[in-house]
Amino acid sequence: MFTGLVQDVAIIEEIVRRGDSSVLTIKTRLAAMMGIGDSISINGVCLTATSIQGEAITVDVMVQTLKLSNIGSLVTGQSVNAELATRADSRLGGHIVQGHVDGVGRVITNEPGEKWQKFEVQIPQKLIKYVVNQGSICIDGVSLTVGIIDDKSCNVTLWLIPETLEKTTLGSRKIGDEVNIEVDVLAKYVERLIQVRGSQQ
Repeated sequence: MFTGLVQDVAIIEEIVRRGDSSVLTIKTRLAAMMGIGDSISINGVCLTATSIQGEAITVDVMVQTLKLSNIGSLVTGQSVNAELATRADSRLGGHIVQGHVDGVGRVITNEPGEKWQKFEVQIPQKLIKYVVNQGSICIDGVSLTVGIIDDKSCNVTLWLIPETLEKTTLGSRKIGDEVNIEVDVLAKYVERLIQVRGSQQ
């Protein structure tokens, strides 16, 4: 489990594509706190370290992850958001993030303001029902608070504060860029409970 509070902007050092899977080598200062088998969130995707050498970690990416996320479009030298799995004795500063991407959105607006940046993303239609005003959403591994929702266009507007701009890659995202979306798992649990209750009546 993660919190959506990015701990490092890591760099993709190498990508080896193997049929329907890939192996990524990522340079991150978080490697010093990891062991083989540990989980790390890369752009909101939970991946497992298979080897660690200095500041470089290697992770395997399976076909399902490549289909559901933007990991397959990464290139060598690209910056990515990285976060270690949260500890049971640490504060939950963001919200509950599983690292299981629900879909890929597209950046519509990334407009600098005086003290913040307007960030608008079009998300898949199937996910808009899980998004609520003032609720949480995870975009490329970053926990954000929802500002405005347009149900018709499936656009979600958020405002990036200076801390987010400094410590994540979102500020440099361009119009049309793909971003990983994970909606609040609590909303999905509520939907599932209602479905089961309805089927049992």
